[in-house]
Formats: sequence, C-alpha cells, structure tokens
Amino acid sequence: MSSRRYDINAWRCGTQSTPSKSMYLDAQQVVHCQATGRDVGPCAVKHHFPSPIVSWIEDLSSFGSVSFSPDSEYVDEQARASVGQSSTSSNLHDMQISVRLTEEFMELAKENTSSNLETCGILGASFRDGTYFVTMLIIPKQEGTAHSCQAVNEEEIHAVLSEQSLYPAGWIHTHPSQTCFLSSIDLHTQYSYQVMLPEAVAIVVAPTDPTRSYGIFRLTDPGGMEVLRGCDESGFHTHRETTDGSPIYETCSKVHFNPNLRFEIVDLRSGA
Repeated sequence: MSSRRYDINAWRCGTQSTPSKSMYLDAQQVVHCQATGRDVGPCAVKHHFPSPIVSWIEDLSSFGSVSFSPDSEYVDEQARASVGQSSTSSNLHDMQISVRLTEEFMELAKENTSSNLETCGILGASFRDGTYFVTMLIIPKQEGTAHSCQAVNEEEIHAVLSEQSLYPAGWIHTHPSQTCFLSSIDLHTQYSYQVMLPEAVAIVVAPTDPTRSYGIFRLTDPGGMEVLRGCDESGFHTHRETTDGSPIYETCSKVHFNPNLRFEIVDLRSGA
C-alpha cells in the first residue's frame, strides 16, 4: 500500500523516466497500478474533451439576496442518497480505490479545511480486466470558499489525464463544515462526469458530520440521470422527482477499497 507524489514542473521537464523508482514521473510514462499484488499495466483510453473538470461546486452567490449562516446548508429534498442499487448498477464495472486515498486527500486539504474552505480533486483511473483502478489523484489549481470550489487552469488537468491515458473517473471534494451529501450543484457536476463514464463517482469528505465522515455517490440511472439531463437551472435549486420514484443519487455499489492499490498524487497548485 503506497502512494507517490510528483511535482508538475518535474513532470513537464521529464526529470526522470522510471516512475516506479522515483518520486517524479516523466510525462511520457504511463501510470501503472498494483492491485492484489500484481501490476495491472497501462491501457489506451479514448477521451472526450473538453472534460467536465470540477467548477463551482457550491456557489451561494446564485441565491442573490438570500442570507446563509456559516453553518447553513442547502439539501435538495428530492436528492437524498439511497443505499440501494439502481436498475442499471448491476451492469456497471467494479471500481477499486486505495484505502489511503481519502486520507491523503484530507492531508492535502488540511490547511483549507482548518480555514473552512472547500478543496476539490479529480480522480484518474486505468481499466484492466473489467475493473477501473483509480491510480491518480489530481489536485488542480483552485479557488475555494466555505461553500464553493472552482478549478482554474483546467488545461493542466486535461494534459495529465491525456498523457497518462486515464479515464476521468470522478471527483472528490470536502464539506469542511457541512454534512455528507450532494447539493443540487454537486449533482450537475456529477452528471457531467457520469454522462461520459457511467462508473464515475462523487466522493464527499465531511469531517464534521457526526454520522458519516465520507460518502461515495452516483446518480441513479435512469432516474437521476434523466432529471439532470432535463435540468437547465444553475445555482442551488430543487429538482423534480424521478419518474420511477427513486432518489436522484445513491450510495455507490461495486466500489471497493484496496489496501494494495498504488496511486499517484499530482498537486498542480502554485507552490505545491
């Protein structure tokens, strides 16, 4: 069980050419992951750009004159998570995530979290033998508030995913002072990932939630996907109910924590 970080400047310059033996990764090398003690190797991936990189996860400014207390949150009543499977979840491929990923992400977000600022990251995955392996955590340059996080210089994220031939397998972000849920704006962000890759996940880390410190979610399909596909609203808003009566999103099935899965951390933030 391990993770390795590399500096984006070294990545650009190609400081090293053997990532398995160095903390730096050459841009021409393909990420490998180790699952259950074996190297699963690289794989070619078709990308559909522009990629839906995290943007304005929770933007309170969209409410105009409506005031919010520092601890307030907006929960879409039609969007509460279900623990059950959607009608198509049995057709999804398995996804494996390192047991250390959320811990490493929270360490990278520690300074922001202590200042009640959100932090976001993007997950990159390889695909082998019918399973997605999350082998990269990208922390983009970003601007955050207590209720929002906006990635900037998104072309850098595209470059990393493309060079490493990885799928955009979802995203992760913190709720420093709120509970663990997906807001209506989070749902739109998740839709943009899931419409490209049905297995894409949304991980929410909520260290102050007394009932659950993190959650891994997907939109229900077809229920939630249909609702988001037909929604043109922005900002916080209430979504209509699904036609089949299911919740808009659900706690993920077929996502497994793997203690032997290695992953790279790419921190693109200035001064990282």
